[in-house]
Amino acid sequence: MAEELAIQGETKNDKYLSLMPQIKALTEGEQDLIANLSNISSAIKYGMNFFWVGFYLVKADELVLGPFQGSIACTRIKLGKGVCGKSWESQKIIIVDDVDQFPGHIACSSASKSEIVVPIFNSKNEVVAVLDVDDDKYATFDTTDQVHLEELCKRIGSWF
Repeated sequence: MAEELAIQGETKNDKYLSLMPQIKALTEGEQDLIANLSNISSAIKYGMNFFWVGFYLVKADELVLGPFQGSIACTRIKLGKGVCGKSWESQKIIIVDDVDQFPGHIACSSASKSEIVVPIFNSKNEVVAVLDVDDDKYATFDTTDQVHLEELCKRIGSWF
């Protein structure tokens, strides 16, 4: 079955309000984690027109690249390294307006200029993955992104 997104609205918040129910419908009833994360990555990238969207999954002592949409990416990230590793370590959302100003930033792509990373928690309140969203423009992400992506990640966490 072909799936299509229909994003409506003028503001970023309106676009998220249009996108999130479509993501829910896309993943409802599907039990496969990788399939769901793949479709979510695509829906966010193309629905919001971001540069790169993907997931890193916690495996032992590092984050391992999971489903994503965009240019090739770093495959493994240690705890505390880069924005993703820092988000995992601190268990907090991190928004970076200019990635070149973030100490220890890992430059998977020189085109990336801003980033938001949202940790995903399982039912035991352990970080099991992170959602990483990059854009090729500076200062793209704000509290609007944080609110909507955090809510989505709470739902994703229930799948682990």
